[in-house]
Amino acid sequence: MADNLPSEFDVVVIGTGLPESIIASACSRSGQRVLHVDSRNYYGGNWASFSFSGLLSWIKENQEKTDVREDNENWRKLILETEEAISLNKKDNTIQHVEDVCYASQDLAEDVKEAGALPKLPAFGASDTSEAAQESEKECLPVESQSLGTESCETYPESVTCNDLESTTERKDAEMTSEREHLCDATFDQSALETGKTENVSTAKAAALEPKKITYAQIVKEGRRFNIDLVSKLLYSRGLLIDLLTKSNVSRYAEFKNVTRILAFQEGRVEQVPCSRADVFNSKKLTMVEKRMLMKFLTFCLEYEQHPDEYEDYKECTFSEYLKTQKLTANLQHFILHSIAMVSEANSDTIDGLKATKHFLQCLGRYGNTPFLFPLYGQGEIPQCFCRMCAVFGGIYCLRHSVQCLVVDKESGRCKALIDHFGQRISANYFVVEDSYLSEKTCTNVCYRQISRAVLITDQSVLKTDSDQQISILTVPPVERGQPAVRIIELCSSTMTCMRNTYLVHFTCSSTKTAKEDLEPVVRKLFSLNAETERESENGGGLGKPRVLWAVYFNMRDSSGIDRNSYDCLPSNVYVCSGPDCALGNDYAVKQAETFFQEMFPKEDFCPPPPNPEDIIYDGDGTQPEDPGFSSSSNTKTEPSPKESSDGDSCKVSEEHHEE
Repeated sequence: MADNLPSEFDVVVIGTGLPESIIASACSRSGQRVLHVDSRNYYGGNWASFSFSGLLSWIKENQEKTDVREDNENWRKLILETEEAISLNKKDNTIQHVEDVCYASQDLAEDVKEAGALPKLPAFGASDTSEAAQESEKECLPVESQSLGTESCETYPESVTCNDLESTTERKDAEMTSEREHLCDATFDQSALETGKTENVSTAKAAALEPKKITYAQIVKEGRRFNIDLVSKLLYSRGLLIDLLTKSNVSRYAEFKNVTRILAFQEGRVEQVPCSRADVFNSKKLTMVEKRMLMKFLTFCLEYEQHPDEYEDYKECTFSEYLKTQKLTANLQHFILHSIAMVSEANSDTIDGLKATKHFLQCLGRYGNTPFLFPLYGQGEIPQCFCRMCAVFGGIYCLRHSVQCLVVDKESGRCKALIDHFGQRISANYFVVEDSYLSEKTCTNVCYRQISRAVLITDQSVLKTDSDQQISILTVPPVERGQPAVRIIELCSSTMTCMRNTYLVHFTCSSTKTAKEDLEPVVRKLFSLNAETERESENGGGLGKPRVLWAVYFNMRDSSGIDRNSYDCLPSNVYVCSGPDCALGNDYAVKQAETFFQEMFPKEDFCPPPPNPEDIIYDGDGTQPEDPGFSSSSNTKTEPSPKESSDGDSCKVSEEHHEE
């Protein structure tokens, strides 16, 4: 149990964000004894995903922040005269200016409860379960977090598989229910069409295009169909995270969907950007001359390093200025800068832009027509995938397990132990700590940046097409030079992140003010916030802008790029992991995790492939048990193919897929 942990480990990891989870997985995989704890009651930290009710609980928690008083200081008696303590935070200060707004009808919404809500679960990481903790678990804990073990602090590799199966079954049940609802709707629509054959065709088409009215009560009732990410990112198909997932075989714990289109915002309208060679030549938005210009420039970008004379004189210029020197129309310059390279107009130099464009082009075609993948059920799945790998190789997990302090030896200056809220003293050789756990005293000299975030639930896509199952990325350029561009990722219901007939839209940019001040002007450009105005527009004969049903704005701390020396009196064997950064990809987190692991264990391989079952030695005698009649070889037990998965368009990311 959590109050009776072993007293010694090789590595203790505090926080379950992406870099911490990768490090824990790598350490456990290399044979280290790992303890992974988090004071929160859910996995992922600021990388987490929530159901709708879970997100409402998270919002309430961050809006009603109170100082946590330390009633019991008996742990201080465990500090020897030759030691000193580095106190850790008891509350999370990384989220600020949280504001949620409901635009949908709230009639009869007060007594509505989330359909299929789970019963109260046993507490993670606590010897006795309080009523408050149970309620918090019920509301906040993502469903997938159950998959790491039935006991919070005991290692059961078998239980990981068992619970994964339970979680998968639960998901498939939900998906089958959704399929049945879809079929019922389709049957109803078909019968309506048959009985109304004599009706005007144009009227029928207009009715089909009109979005279904979604109320707040429906959103609450279908809350478990939402998986809302705190951080909005995509995976480059040839990025460091995909390479790590395939190398370590952690990808078997997740499924992904291709981003289907890349959009651009220009002159007040949204349009699709051609990416591949086929898209360019099939595009009706570009003239034949523009198509040739674009293909010539993109071909150059793929091999720009071989032609330094082409850009040598423009190295000190911004990429935007460099594009103006090329034979490109203003339309093409806009596409390349904001939708292909996706770099800052004011702060990215020529080399940065060429490098980003080359990376974009290299990622095309590996898994789909765009360079990006999105994990089904949200970005919060990725940290949990690495946590599962760590648990399989013996890692011990404790949620709701706060740490009072780190114990530092005065003579050597190294951290030798931690003391948890039970008063247990746990020794380790290395400590990995998420930045949010460090106290204000330790971070006095640290200068943090902020990220502005908004999450919207809408009734239509920003660019309506024949298919309502589109995953889109859109960059809205700044109105004034020097201001940050706003990145928008729109998710459909087939990503398992929102209910049917709705879209989940993520807004992200570097903060200059509060999140609402930064992002609401862009929201108003693309969406309608006033239900009455929208209805009037529809009655006037036009569908108007997509309507926002619900929105939340918040600022998140960006602790990436902080110099280690900025932290006050940090022991050499304590490694600080940063939270999410503002970039689209996850490269910074992967690089940080690998760097820390190599510093701790320079002779070990970072997240090597799992062993072949045929190479495992059983009972120490080099013989394998007799075949019981079921195939257990790696060649016959394969991952489900995309056709066998819950969604026909999803894909398994694997080495085999890569070779294809």
